[in-house]
Amino acid sequence: MSTKDLLLTEIEQVPEFLLAELLDFLQFLKAKHLKEKIEISILSESSLAKDWLKPEEAEAWQDL
Repeated sequence: MSTKDLLLTEIEQVPEFLLAELLDFLQFLKAKHLKEKIEISILSESSLAKDWLKPEEAEAWQDL
């Protein structure tokens, strides 16, 4: 059984009053993951910018 199937089975057994809290937690996890991806992208961009700005790099990409 996949993780998604297991989650669906558990959700079906959760009392109605807990579903709102469960939904809130899932949305929190998704937002946290997105924020971390954005932060990593920003950090990567600044460290890679040094290489992107080199004349050799511009030369390598000029024919594309």
